[in-house]
Amino acid sequence: MPHLRPAHWRLHTPRGQRKYLNPDERRRFLQAAGETDPELRAFCHLLTWTGCRLSEALALSPADLDPSGSVAVRSLKKRGRTLVREVPVPDQVVRQLGQLVRPAGPFWGWGRTTAWRHVKDVMAAAEISGLHASPKGLRHGFGVHAVRSGVPLNLLQRWLGHADIATTAIYADAMGAEEREIAGRMW
Repeated sequence: MPHLRPAHWRLHTPRGQRKYLNPDERRRFLQAAGETDPELRAFCHLLTWTGCRLSEALALSPADLDPSGSVAVRSLKKRGRTLVREVPVPDQVVRQLGQLVRPAGPFWGWGRTTAWRHVKDVMAAAEISGLHASPKGLRHGFGVHAVRSGVPLNLLQRWLGHADIATTAIYADAMGAEEREIAGRMW
């Protein structure tokens, strides 16, 4: 009997609604974020290029930034254990975060609700709507983008902070244009 994953471990709802941003939506989101203030721009770019959870991004401080090109993200879903994962980021994200340096504390003084609203506002400006127009959609979009780009699942697992590779394997379940592009690498 085939192993069935729980519904929250899928990239599509039972009705086929996509839970991730596709390449065009990621591009539009980054473009819309680029037209916002530097603080929000850095936040949106960080979410897009690390796949970190909203709460993980909000917990980041200047001490978590490695100027050589990575961010130390503390996994917040480990039930009492502290696990830090290093996630490489584009140079522009390092520069953006470097410009936000504060004397102490996190980069952003927002709560989860404010951060979620900011992301939704940028999604609206990018004309992205639906279930996937959310911080979680950015996380899933990062995973699909990584698989499309040829990142090995074990490396993606580490970047996303998954304990089980089966959780990470959902990103290989892309359908439609993304699936065809992945298959095209074999041809």
